[in-house]
Amino acid sequence: MVEKKIYVKQIGSPIRRPKDQRATLKGLGLNKMHKISELNDTPSVRGMINKIPHLVRVLDESEV
Repeated sequence: MVEKKIYVKQIGSPIRRPKDQRATLKGLGLNKMHKISELNDTPSVRGMINKIPHLVRVLDESEV
């Protein structure tokens, strides 16, 4: 079974953000502005994205 992929781009800086938000960015594989990470589309990843919507953006495959 092939898992669906999701592309996440960091659009906000972790400077002056709470430690849990910075840790969530690292958990998503993001650490620099405008970096794109390819992840499996799972409920846990979706939850992490929903926790920091002001710092990340979900991309379509055409935008990658």
